[in-house]
Amino acid sequence: MSRQEATGHRPAVSGTGTAVRTGLILVCVIALVCGAVAAAMLWNAGAGTAREVAAHRHQVQATTTGRAEDPPLASRQGGGPPSVAPAVWQYPDDVGRSGEVEVPRGTPQGRSVTVWVDDRGRPARPPDSTADLALTALAGGTAAAGAVAASGAGVLALVRRRSEGHRLAAWEREWEQVEPLWSGRLRRGTNPGSGDA
Repeated sequence: MSRQEATGHRPAVSGTGTAVRTGLILVCVIALVCGAVAAAMLWNAGAGTAREVAAHRHQVQATTTGRAEDPPLASRQGGGPPSVAPAVWQYPDDVGRSGEVEVPRGTPQGRSVTVWVDDRGRPARPPDSTADLALTALAGGTAAAGAVAASGAGVLALVRRRSEGHRLAAWEREWEQVEPLWSGRLRRGTNPGSGDA
């Protein structure tokens, strides 16, 4: 005969399981909401910055004055064109400029290429694309949701562990009362002839 049979009841596992499931659902909903809010905030901030940058970026046609060369390894940026070439262009209106610009690999001398420049005519990075903004917002929202979900799951685990400890301690106390009656052994602190067994 088990402790459960001897005490006449089973531990309240189903109630604890329901509470844990409810807690997990609540944590997931809160995490999704936090992730969506973070993504929206990042999108709005990024879109505002992109609009501001775009107002000061201009595409112009440049003509290469030399062959394209691979830049030193230390100065390469991921995702950008892998080569640079000397070029000339005009910006603003009829003001001649020259310098190195990023070009596709293998661009020959004398080729016309499109470059981005700032208000002073210096080569500049293009404004962020919608895809870049969406990726940043998605990554930030996912990170926020993950952080909230992990924190919430950790809190739930601590609460469950503590309540499980309390439940098991109560069960042990009950077992100490029932076990001597069930097994026919004497309780601690009783005499054999006292009739307490």
